[in-house]
Amino acid sequence: MTTVRTTTPAPPPRLPVRDKAAALDRGWGGVSPMLTRLAAERATGILVRERGTLHLADGQVVHAESPSAPGLDTLLTPHGGDPAPGALELCHLTALYDAAYFTLAPSSTPGRFRYGSAVGLDGPLALGAVRPVPVAALERETLRRRDLLHRIWPDPTTDEAPLTRPDRVGAPPCPARRRAVLARVDGVRTALDIARELGRPAFHTLVDVRRLAAAGVVSPRPPTPAEAPPPPPQPLLETEVVDPHITLLKRLRDALEAL
Repeated sequence: MTTVRTTTPAPPPRLPVRDKAAALDRGWGGVSPMLTRLAAERATGILVRERGTLHLADGQVVHAESPSAPGLDTLLTPHGGDPAPGALELCHLTALYDAAYFTLAPSSTPGRFRYGSAVGLDGPLALGAVRPVPVAALERETLRRRDLLHRIWPDPTTDEAPLTRPDRVGAPPCPARRRAVLARVDGVRTALDIARELGRPAFHTLVDVRRLAAAGVVSPRPPTPAEAPPPPPQPLLETEVVDPHITLLKRLRDALEAL
């Protein structure tokens, strides 16, 4: 009698499970895979994206610029021409996070990175040391800001469109900070225009504008006739071409049928 030994096949290896805590530390969320890779490389240079630029030194962000955010000089205006080092550092970090939020917005074009010197800092930044910001912290803050705006008011149209005040009786009271924003809503200014006039970060102004929109106090200005897209072209009407031979044949047919 022959005994056949059977062996139980080894179970397949378990699929790798992503460590959520470690992923959070690395700034997971798909904000910018290129930026995450540059941080891992400890790269130095300038990352150019559709809506702004990030300046990196040893894989950390030391400066950010975006046309959608007021510059450091605007934020320093309330502090006078000779800010204290603490105010300078605070304004620099505020401007960095503010510009980075817009720079890291979803884009339809790929980013470009230029290796080399991060940035030639001069002007107000030369007055004090620049504190670098880890990429993971910057991406987490960007995601937090996106989520905050969405929870306040999910329609992003108010972020860039000229703002208007619809007719409303008995608008709810709001804090002085929001009243200053509301006072500048005239159907022409955008949230960025208001931020620059007030010397405030653009993102903070977006928060105020979306809260006002959620309360029904402001809304995007409807496009004027000049701004409205042109109407679609009307289809050409086909004209019937009458062949004289066909007309003659029809007459002959009618005559034969009448016999």
